[in-house]
Amino acid sequence: MSFAVWFSTHLSFLPPQLAVLLVSMVPVVELRGGIPLARLLHLPLSQAILFSVIGNLIPIPFILLFVRKIFDWLRPTKLLGGFVTKMENRAMNKSGKIGKAEFWGLLLFVGIPLPGTGGWTGSLIASLLRIDLKKAVLAILCGLALAATIMSLIAYGIFG
Repeated sequence: MSFAVWFSTHLSFLPPQLAVLLVSMVPVVELRGGIPLARLLHLPLSQAILFSVIGNLIPIPFILLFVRKIFDWLRPTKLLGGFVTKMENRAMNKSGKIGKAEFWGLLLFVGIPLPGTGGWTGSLIASLLRIDLKKAVLAILCGLALAATIMSLIAYGIFG
């Protein structure tokens, strides 16, 4: 929750809805940071969910459609080749959690808000494992809905 406090103080010049949307686009933070930030900025729950889910969704199609091509292009370069390999290895190490039950594994991977999980990593894994695009999109959307529900309960409900 401290990252949400940091963002709330450093993004105070932005309208709260835009701040939540932008924070939710950031890898690792995603809507897990967007919804608590919305709470700190006194946004209603409906706006918290709307802007954090939209923000989290924006990068996903680009990751699903283009990340393999971008990685193939960057891998031979000296400057970013090591970074690409590290990102691929990190994602593939987490892919075991998805297992053979691609849809449900991906849904739970994206939906349970733990460190290293979420829409960004789920999209990267789905792309690298070549999971069917429609199946991946549906699993990620359902996973984001689950994550938004859990984070809303934490930020606005149980501890709110």
